[in-house]
Amino acid sequence: MSRFASWLPKFDRQVWILASGRFLSELGTGFTLFYAPIFFVNQLNLSTTAVGLALGSASISGIFGRILGGYAVDSRFWGRRRTLLLSAAISAVGSFVLAASFDFVTLIIGNLIGGMGAGLYWPATEAVVADITRPEHQREAFALNRLADNLGLGMGIVLGGILVVATKSYRALFAIDAISFVLFFGVIFVAIQETYRPQKGAVEKTLPFSSWITALGDRRLQVFISINIILTTYISQLQSTLPIYFKNYIPGQDGKFGFTEITISGLFTWHLILAVISQLPVAKILNRLSHARALMVSSILWAVGFILIWGAGISSSGNLYWAAMGLAAFALAIVSYTPSASALISDIAPSSQRGVYFSLNSLCWAVGYFIGPPLGGWVLDKPRIFVDKFWLGLALSTSITITILRYLSKVMADVGRNRE
Repeated sequence: MSRFASWLPKFDRQVWILASGRFLSELGTGFTLFYAPIFFVNQLNLSTTAVGLALGSASISGIFGRILGGYAVDSRFWGRRRTLLLSAAISAVGSFVLAASFDFVTLIIGNLIGGMGAGLYWPATEAVVADITRPEHQREAFALNRLADNLGLGMGIVLGGILVVATKSYRALFAIDAISFVLFFGVIFVAIQETYRPQKGAVEKTLPFSSWITALGDRRLQVFISINIILTTYISQLQSTLPIYFKNYIPGQDGKFGFTEITISGLFTWHLILAVISQLPVAKILNRLSHARALMVSSILWAVGFILIWGAGISSSGNLYWAAMGLAAFALAIVSYTPSASALISDIAPSSQRGVYFSLNSLCWAVGYFIGPPLGGWVLDKPRIFVDKFWLGLALSTSITITILRYLSKVMADVGRNRE
């Protein structure tokens, strides 16, 4: 244990406390994340397109939440802590609404509320980590928080699968999710201090969007935004399209299609266990690379994963093996991507504008999740030949991401030279 402790960077105590709170929050999210599409399609009898649109609607309110959150996080009055508290409270309300939803309209309302809570959350939590971590340890600090996210998700998925099989009650999952946000609120209220320290003598900008205009003028951020939207669109497929694909489209025995809920739960548990195990080691290995090159590694792994999922859909045997290997590739792709992306933003953002920079980073997630679920739902409503080729199309699109990342690497180098 002492060897393991010495291997870890020395993080501020609040980094560990925030990670524990994120674990509680994601534990509840794991109960619903991969089962919500199945519930709304198979039990509420909504079409996959309708469910995709409803899930994507969270990104609409999420955009407003991220804009508001970016401004609030850099505000002297709100700061990081109060913004986190507000996000937890709103997210709990959204989950309670989803627990009571019974049609498309209530599903939309619940997702809109939840999207606002998520929008406020991400700029605040990332800014807290950046505030209290030394630059050389930031990628590992972000990796630690992602580790807590993945560990919570993994346990939530396992427990959610057990609960669904035992009770056949999907609605209870959303109630548990709401309770987890209430617990997260308590952790923040009791243990997290305000980390924003405005510079002495600095005057807060009176124009709400002046910081946004300044940030959007950063050439490095401009290029990164395009990459981030593509990568978050990929991630959204795991949480919206892939569970339905596994349930309704994977060839099975006797001419039937689909994995059972237990199998799906096991697959995503395997995915998250691998993400948990590899999160810190991958972050340590990728510390040797620039942020842009680390994101190239992630893009290659996404391509491999999409090809393996295509193989799972067209193979007459070994589908479970193909699916498991595809989710393994996705796990490594995500743990390569998320800490590197956050550390890149932390590197280029002035401390007084971290909220805005992280808000723009989070807005990419909102856009990606706005594009991804409706796109996947639309494809799943098409003939089988289009569904299978969808995964190959996603694999091919990673060539665009790698090309943009090569350009970003050049831009980062040019800016570095100009500052010398």
